[in-house]
Amino acid sequence: MAAADDAPSLPAPDAWREWAPRLPTSIAQTIGRAQQGRRDPTQRRDPDGAVWRTMRTPDGPAVVRFEQRGARILCRAWGAGAAWAVERAPWLLGDGDDPSGFEPQHPFLEAAHRRHPGMRIAGSGDMLHGLVGAILEQRVEAVAALASWSRLVQRLGEPAPHPAPAGMRIFPSGAAWLGLEQGEWRAVGVDLRRAATIRWVAARERSMQRLVDERRDLETIDRVLLSMPGIGPWTSAEVRQRVLGDADAVSVGDVHLAPVVGQTLAGRSFDDAELVAFLEPWRGHRYRVARLVYAGGAVVRPRIAPRRTPGPRPESRR
Repeated sequence: MAAADDAPSLPAPDAWREWAPRLPTSIAQTIGRAQQGRRDPTQRRDPDGAVWRTMRTPDGPAVVRFEQRGARILCRAWGAGAAWAVERAPWLLGDGDDPSGFEPQHPFLEAAHRRHPGMRIAGSGDMLHGLVGAILEQRVEAVAALASWSRLVQRLGEPAPHPAPAGMRIFPSGAAWLGLEQGEWRAVGVDLRRAATIRWVAARERSMQRLVDERRDLETIDRVLLSMPGIGPWTSAEVRQRVLGDADAVSVGDVHLAPVVGQTLAGRSFDDAELVAFLEPWRGHRYRVARLVYAGGAVVRPRIAPRRTPGPRPESRR
């Protein structure tokens, strides 16, 4: 196979691979879920649709660039961890996703499933990355959480290897998160409750990552996550979705999910109990249903409520 040298503006990669996924795979629809806002320092999208992603690997930092080539995907990587990152690239693009047994059973879902055949459920495999992202989103508006994420990763993360786009950073290590003082958390809009939870998981970075590396089953990981201070059902579900590609994890407690799924699929707003009951026929693929609802153009009706400035929510989402 010839070297990937058709982009003269980029230096030769330290490692690369091109492959045909076993299932139709869209880079944008699959890994786009992992980007935490337009200014996420760990992931960027080029105007041509290619996606850059930074990784902190056991061999050192890496930046990878995923490019869609019809039914094939080209991955190029730079940095000390390039070979490690390229080896695991298919997993990051949903190679572990198993949609067998999924039946849409609803006209809206059938149409969305047909229009988005390349939407895979994928996980990053990086437990601390997923935990910190989800914890920052607890009880606050998304815009505030994403701003905090961007500022913290820019501050604590090391610059990504060349030729990563300007401003990209490697996700910080547990030690880096532990080094922040209380005033520094407040300066980026993070209350001390969320800060304490991030510090707790950062101090246990290795043991948390072993859950992934040893391929513990999803029920065990859910149980471990729920035993941790500051981690509830919503955060556990979000982490399993983001890190492990859990196609069944339901983000119970999300302020938007139940109303949006209810309005879109049943014509009325759901609460959490109604959401769980409604999704039961799709057990094993309940998160896949939620992704298809949003991908298919969810019905989002305006909520009649006073405008709020970003800040703590009254909900118990965690």
